[in-house]
Amino acid sequence: MRPADRLFQIILLLRHGRIVTAAALAAALEVSERTIYRDIADLVKSGAPIDGEAGVGYRLRRGYQVPPLMFGGDELEALVVGAKLVRAWGDPALGKAAEQAMARIEAVLPRALEERIAGSARRFLAPDFMQPAALREPMAVLREGMELGRKVRVTYHRLDSEVSQRTLWPLGLVFWGRCWTLGAWCELRREFRTFRVDRIAEVECLAERFDDRYGDLWRDYLASARGDCDSVISP
Repeated sequence: MRPADRLFQIILLLRHGRIVTAAALAAALEVSERTIYRDIADLVKSGAPIDGEAGVGYRLRRGYQVPPLMFGGDELEALVVGAKLVRAWGDPALGKAAEQAMARIEAVLPRALEERIAGSARRFLAPDFMQPAALREPMAVLREGMELGRKVRVTYHRLDSEVSQRTLWPLGLVFWGRCWTLGAWCELRREFRTFRVDRIAEVECLAERFDDRYGDLWRDYLASARGDCDSVISP
């Protein structure tokens, strides 16, 4: 990795405002801690508002804007593939957002990269007939609940055809290649459960809130799912 690229990666790793140790930065960038200390000093000298010290950790002050950069060819191709997958497997609102994001990127590309991204768009296909848009529509409301920390009420069709009403705390969505599942705290069962999005017939975002702003509940759900997957998957 070029030194300039490494400096930019350090800014990206610090951009959330949390303290990150030199050891963590070194592991992420596959360099020595001594290199990180030198890079941090160079960034501070260039005006980057980084607080911290060796042995403690570093933090980028809030409000700092990462300067724009140009994507490379492989990075653009990855974005094209990702956008196509989102359009094919995400909810309609997310698919539209992916299209708009790609249109903004294409509008500022130099000619050579514009031609490459056009070629990638032709070569990579992600058919959407595997899961009709109607089966993905609940995702938009589930995403709203996750973002705002609001509970959702769902009508859920179990595998055995039983229909139940659930009040859930939506924590995260997982894509398995053929379907999406929702990881949530279920007030009915009083435990973490997993629900297939394509079996949610109706969903409503409620005014009542839950608190997972730091992702602790989501981490607890993942730990529970890893510990005994069968026990958290609702049929």
